[in-house]
Amino acid sequence: MTVAESTVDRKPDQAPVHTRALIIGTGFSGLGMGIELQQRGVDFLILEKAADIGGTWRDNTYPGCACDIPSHLYSFSFEPKADWQNLFSYQPEIFDYLNGVTDKYGLRRYIVFNSLVDRAHWDDNECRWHVFTADGREFVAQFLISCVGALHIPSIPDFEGRDQFAGPAFHSAEWDHNVDLKAKRVAVIGTGASAIQIVPEIVDTVAELQLYQRTPPWVVPRTNDELPPRLRRALENIPGLRLALRAGIYGLQEALAFGMTAHPAILKIGELLGKWNIRRSVKDRELRRKLTPRYRIGCKRILNSSTYYGAVADPKTTLVTDGIARITSDGIVTTDGTERNVDVIIYATGFHVSDSFKYVQIKGLNGEDLVDRFNREGPIAHRGTTIADLPNAFMLLGPNTGLGHNSMVYMIESQIHYVAEAVKAVEKAGAQALAPTREASDAFNAGLQEKLGHSVWNTGGCSSWYLDEHGNNRVLWGGYTWQYRLATRRLDPSEYRFWGAHP
Repeated sequence: MTVAESTVDRKPDQAPVHTRALIIGTGFSGLGMGIELQQRGVDFLILEKAADIGGTWRDNTYPGCACDIPSHLYSFSFEPKADWQNLFSYQPEIFDYLNGVTDKYGLRRYIVFNSLVDRAHWDDNECRWHVFTADGREFVAQFLISCVGALHIPSIPDFEGRDQFAGPAFHSAEWDHNVDLKAKRVAVIGTGASAIQIVPEIVDTVAELQLYQRTPPWVVPRTNDELPPRLRRALENIPGLRLALRAGIYGLQEALAFGMTAHPAILKIGELLGKWNIRRSVKDRELRRKLTPRYRIGCKRILNSSTYYGAVADPKTTLVTDGIARITSDGIVTTDGTERNVDVIIYATGFHVSDSFKYVQIKGLNGEDLVDRFNREGPIAHRGTTIADLPNAFMLLGPNTGLGHNSMVYMIESQIHYVAEAVKAVEKAGAQALAPTREASDAFNAGLQEKLGHSVWNTGGCSSWYLDEHGNNRVLWGGYTWQYRLATRRLDPSEYRFWGAHP
């Protein structure tokens, strides 16, 4: 029996489970981190809240769910897949890929499933983390590595009367496959990344589609035909071809950062493409007006679809731009007083991102509550990964590591390397723990916020989930991804405080 298997059914009154490193989550971050620690000979366990691996790509199973970054780049560099069926892979294939990686590296024996982390605290005397699951189990570790990501806690606005609706209602990340949409009046609330994939998939099935839009997104055209079998065979058999394709995709995606961070005016080219995408599918002038954004492209996430606008222009679809006043037992009332009857409500309303830290109680040195600190100061991490006065704690996809233009897996691999270097630095120093100094963290983040101040995300004229309530961008990296790779290539001991001698 493995360690992970032996702890799955452990009762709360049993002794804590000890391990060197404790990882939370089994998406790309958690699995990649586990592989790195495994290869470095570091003992670890992975806590997973669900009964299976996969994170975002396990939870999101809505119709049309796909990645908006080509999968030859949105995949582990050390575990390439030559035969991706589409350039932009759909959820089932990405989920299968993650399962294949999990099985190849034997990670399941390290995973404790059905283990939702509820709270964690650092013991100053022991130099250890004590981590508790919602059912009362306790795990003790020297290193705590959060790999939960930001896109896993659905955000549903607290509309008046929401709980009174009599029909099926669910978030896009919690798709109810038992609900048959055929011949139903369906309301989709939201026009973000999931909605533009869902709407074209269901418009032919439903009797009526009501699309509730608060702010129109920029949507540029994208085809996603299957890659020819001959090309897939070539990528598998010709040395260097897959790597060249990956490098080419990376370069094209990275070029977007030039406009987003340095010269936003150049993004007008993308706006012309987005407007053309509207004109070619939408003939009604008033509908085109409602669909055309009034902010700089890139300020919000740029979306990709060649079928979305055609679905919005479908006679079955009604685009509603008035705000939602309340929800009744059988419909939705907008602020202009109009009530529209509906059978099913789909909330395509995104996730808790900038405030996702609030859902786990973490206490660091001297019992300081991380949620309280982040509420006061905002979520701030050194190089997006470590936090001052939070010893041996790491956040993959932490503050200011998100992207608006390139593959998050590239960022994840940079952070995985940085965390591994931190573990090695503790060992080399003969210490038990490390944490960045306030001075180093403040200096890093001051420079980052200064760069972000000139970016399209801060100056593009929109409000987005990138910005917190104070207008600070706590989500995105402020430059090129290769710059982040350089910033995390090595850990500078002078930026850190070490303490606790080996026992």
